[in-house]
Amino acid sequence: MALADDLRVIDTDTHVTEPPDLWTSRLSSKWGDLRPRVAYNADWGMDCWLVGNRWLNPVGYYNYAGWHEHPPAFPPDLARSDAAGFDPAERLRRMDEFGLYAQVLYPNVIGFETQSFLEIGDPGLALECVRAYNDFLTDFASADPRRLLPISMLPYWDVEASIAEMERCRENGHRGVLWAAKLHALGYPRINSGHWDDVYAAAQDLEMSLNLHIGIGAFTNDDLKFRELNREDFKLTAYIADTASSFTSNIQTISTLLASDTFDRFPRLQAVSVESGWGYLPFLMEALDWQWKNSAGPTLYPHRRLPSEKFFSNMYGTFWFERRTLEYLALHPEYADRVMFETDFPHPTSLAPGPASTARTPREMIEDAFRDVPREIAAKVLHGNAARLYHVA
Repeated sequence: MALADDLRVIDTDTHVTEPPDLWTSRLSSKWGDLRPRVAYNADWGMDCWLVGNRWLNPVGYYNYAGWHEHPPAFPPDLARSDAAGFDPAERLRRMDEFGLYAQVLYPNVIGFETQSFLEIGDPGLALECVRAYNDFLTDFASADPRRLLPISMLPYWDVEASIAEMERCRENGHRGVLWAAKLHALGYPRINSGHWDDVYAAAQDLEMSLNLHIGIGAFTNDDLKFRELNREDFKLTAYIADTASSFTSNIQTISTLLASDTFDRFPRLQAVSVESGWGYLPFLMEALDWQWKNSAGPTLYPHRRLPSEKFFSNMYGTFWFERRTLEYLALHPEYADRVMFETDFPHPTSLAPGPASTARTPREMIEDAFRDVPREIAAKVLHGNAARLYHVA
């Protein structure tokens, strides 16, 4: 029997493309055009998201799966894109086709721009925008709550409101929270600051993981350089270099959490580096331990564990297209408890075949990539770790 059919594979990183009426249909009409909405952008020549006075990406920007043009081209609208990106019934059918039992659900276009809600200028409306998104995701997952696993957006600018939203969403079946990896880039205290202690304590008590998805809270002016260009102005070299390097953009955040006392103070808190690969993590653990010892860490802070020890108890990595790095799991099985599988559906780099993609289906990739990996390790990476973390029965 194929592994995908035998192990109930859990896909730990997928995206739900936000429908154009998500906020206009769920927020009071009193907010008028302050609500996040879709409008025609003459510079792009297509419908784009508009939040207050700020233009964001086109509606089909990341709903790429199956598209017939190579990236950085993308579907100009949802009607010409893969419905599995935004229709839960189609999503479940695609999961069956791909050999996936369950999927963890993240935002796609506008959900990565939570800070734009604050730029509208009304904190009350910003909070309502967050709650409306979480309610939308709850409704999406209701198509099959056993298999569709929502991750909550938080109003991170307000600690008390974030905790209240975590509690509300946990009651509604959400399995973790989306947490900005580079809060300091947005003007807030760094991720290891005591400012966030109450959030971390609540996440620990609620058994909701902190999911550090690349791109969340990380858009600096340099990161936004592509957004200032029309599609025709993209340069292939820059696109490839920026996309590939983005997968390691969580290194600073991972290092900060593991070198700090965050997990010493919150020993049951779990964090996930999402859409960021895992092959570099063994090197990073060795580097962090070396620097910790070489900088007198054990002498200055004898109560703290080694960074690598905290990784093996408190953090997870994810992978999807990697092949050769899986050989490391057989040689160093301790990592098998801290790595999870993903597809990144429906992004351009996802395991979603199409006319302009070299990807194979998840079912095919799993069967090939895990051919020489011991079954007990495959069972952890493809199912067991995610089932434990995201409460999948």
